[in-house]
Amino acid sequence: MGIKTNENLLRTIGVFGLTSNIVNVIIGSGIFVLPAVVAAGMGASGVLAYLFCGILIASIMLCFAEVGSKITITGGIYTYIETVFGKYAGFLAGNLFLASVIAADAAVSNALVNILAAGYSIFENPLVRLVLLFTLFFGLALINILGVKQGLGLVKFFVVAKILPLLVLVIFGLWKVSLDNLNFEALPTIDQLGSTSLILFFAFIGGESALNVGGEVKNPQKNIPKSIFLGIGTVLLLYILIQIVAQGVLGDALKDQKAPLAETARQIFGHKGFVLLTAGAAISMIGYMSGTILNMPRVLYALSRDRVIPVKIFGKIHPKLKTPHWAILSYAAAGFILASLGSFTKLAVIATSAILLLYFGVVLSVIKLRYSQKINSGGFIIPGRLLVPLLSVGIIISFLLKLTFEEIIGTIIFLVILSVIYAINNSFKK
Repeated sequence: MGIKTNENLLRTIGVFGLTSNIVNVIIGSGIFVLPAVVAAGMGASGVLAYLFCGILIASIMLCFAEVGSKITITGGIYTYIETVFGKYAGFLAGNLFLASVIAADAAVSNALVNILAAGYSIFENPLVRLVLLFTLFFGLALINILGVKQGLGLVKFFVVAKILPLLVLVIFGLWKVSLDNLNFEALPTIDQLGSTSLILFFAFIGGESALNVGGEVKNPQKNIPKSIFLGIGTVLLLYILIQIVAQGVLGDALKDQKAPLAETARQIFGHKGFVLLTAGAAISMIGYMSGTILNMPRVLYALSRDRVIPVKIFGKIHPKLKTPHWAILSYAAAGFILASLGSFTKLAVIATSAILLLYFGVVLSVIKLRYSQKINSGGFIIPGRLLVPLLSVGIIISFLLKLTFEEIIGTIIFLVILSVIYAINNSFKK
């Protein structure tokens, strides 16, 4: 039996648009502090961790490419897992996904306000802070309600705006690199490589949420895999070049920097460079949020569309604008409330483990689809039979084993709560 492939959404997103969306969501605020963390763990050999981690994330994203080229309706991770494993698994996946990204949005928006408050004391005022958060969440929501072209256009703008200062840093910084600062006498140990790659792995995640707009992608069987490869490749190359410049300019001092890229820019361009990269960090945060407010309401819409949650209004499409307007508004409202309260520790604790569990579900979906007649055999197929999916399973399990006891317990409690809600909802339906 086939799956639904026709929705009342416009397929207007091409390769460049989807690739921009992937790059925008992956390159967040973390890149502006990441080089110091890598240097502290591995010194000048840190660039090897990028290559290693790039291979790890590429294997997982290959699984996304295969399943995303076959299941092409809106919803991303949730839709993949729900289609293959049923409504209960879809309910858990959709809510885990929403919870982790809403918490991240709340954290990023607060970090943005803190950056502004450091330079302008007016933003320390609670009322001004609240107005700014409201404007940020609902302003981005309004743009996305007006149309997917408008939302994606904003994403494309922020991709350019956040990458441009990084490219300026790389291009001019390469001339300032000291080769002595890049020398390392011995290869890193397995423990060093593993622990540093765990941190880097989370710097590469996020691209999966960009696939939530699958129902609005033109020629998804070809464009989704192509955009994933281009997006991951762009991010990996940029990360490696940034690490080389930061390490080559600052040397051993890199590991002690709280704002390593801003300090690198100061060494290259003076105070103006410091200001440029600080502004770049703020733009990057807004860009990240513009991407999630474009992508994540599609999960809420898909949950309602498939009647996984009993709120029909989230599944409505605006008759003229052809966007899931109520889902977008509701998602923005949830993010605003969490950001305003400033207390989302419990959600933040489960965020890392939640995304790993979701990755695990997608990889298992690929394996099951290989032996299922539920969909046709078209679309992208990963070479090497089950080698890449099984490698991805091993990678995810190894990372899950590194989670703290508190994170594991928090995740289990959250899953139990969701299961109880699902059971109650089913009993009401009956």
